[in-house]
Amino acid sequence: MGVTYMNIFLLLLEIVVVLAAIYLGVRTGGIGLGLWGVVGIAVLVFVFHLPPGSPPVDAVEIILAVIVASAIMQAAGGIDYLVAVAARIIQKNPSGIVYIAPLVAFIFTVGAGTGNIYYSLIPVIYQVAYQNKIRPERPLAVASVASQMGIVASPVSAAMAAMLTLVGPKGMSLPAILILVFPASVIALLVASFVQSRLGKPLEEDEEYQRRLAAGQIKPPNSDILNKNPSDLPSQARWSAWIFLAGVALIMLLSIFPALRPTFSGGVGGSAPLSTTVMIQLVMYTLATVLIVLAKVKPADVLKQSILSSGITAIIALFGLAWLADTFITANNDAIVNALGGLVKVAPWSFAIALFIVAALTTSQSGATRALVPIGIALGIPAQLLVGMWPSVIGIYLFPANGSQLATVGIDETGTTRISKYVLYHSFTIATLIGWIVSVVIACLLTVLFFGV
Repeated sequence: MGVTYMNIFLLLLEIVVVLAAIYLGVRTGGIGLGLWGVVGIAVLVFVFHLPPGSPPVDAVEIILAVIVASAIMQAAGGIDYLVAVAARIIQKNPSGIVYIAPLVAFIFTVGAGTGNIYYSLIPVIYQVAYQNKIRPERPLAVASVASQMGIVASPVSAAMAAMLTLVGPKGMSLPAILILVFPASVIALLVASFVQSRLGKPLEEDEEYQRRLAAGQIKPPNSDILNKNPSDLPSQARWSAWIFLAGVALIMLLSIFPALRPTFSGGVGGSAPLSTTVMIQLVMYTLATVLIVLAKVKPADVLKQSILSSGITAIIALFGLAWLADTFITANNDAIVNALGGLVKVAPWSFAIALFIVAALTTSQSGATRALVPIGIALGIPAQLLVGMWPSVIGIYLFPANGSQLATVGIDETGTTRISKYVLYHSFTIATLIGWIVSVVIACLLTVLFFGV
């Protein structure tokens, strides 16, 4: 019995180390999450003598290839072009901005593979809403959530790279993942938009808005932001965006039809198609080279792009956190499975709650994916059902500490988009919870429909 109690005591200490590393990483911010994750690994290895786990090399390789291509597109003006197109779409029907803005933010995140594109849309959404006397909080709150929900529906996001390397070997291809999470996310956003359109007082009746208006703290709509025209941008901005999106489409095509890829010996039946990981890298790096040559982008300029810096931050965070999780989980696999197995069998949905909470604590969708999905696989949860619950990583919006949340609050001069003294209740709370619950329910229903799970 003494040994058993000692094992439990050591397991609890290891959990404390993991949680402490995550806490310190979140407090540090940026690459701190990854760096503290590696420090946690060092403690587990040198102090507790746990064998180091496997770092997420495949996921990192995919993310690096995608952000390099994305950064070159940004340097060529492609992101500016996409933002200008998005602005025109949003302005065409201002009365429906509560529905249109979130869908635009979602679709553009899906195509670009990063929620950072939303930062450029924030002033457009705010200005259109304010100019038409619509409470800015309504479209801004859902659009902000939409930009993060688009991450799990994007073929080229960091979170998708992490998920694909985990459930791909279990039979879930990229198209199989998207057929569940994409429609579920869209339906969830429409429901969230419907509810959000009825929350809060109309702008003219909002006390904080009236106070700021009387104090002269609110500027009139900015016509420069609203009058941006995609045709005013250089031609390479337009076709660099389209070339990048064509690369995304090619990845989808090769994922749907593996027979189009070259085959090599060593697979089932003597041969196997080129792996998805390698295929994505080859497409993205080739696309990056084409963009550099055709758009005459200077390599030095690529290093200055925000997408590259944010992508490197995501890589380091994912690398450290996922490696930490794998080290802990692999060493304690039996104990974790025994402890959680009964609960998951009785209430499989509890895994979605766990994923939501871990995402909230780590503030990283890809990090939460790599940390928890391996546990789900070890517990015997079908890969299809894990994908159905995967939209739970929108939990990163539970606490108002995400950069896009803070930027949204900061740009709304009317004061309708706000963070209250209650930490868990803010302008994004309702949209986040609706987006989470509805998308998971729909995705799990689609899992039954398409896979019979």
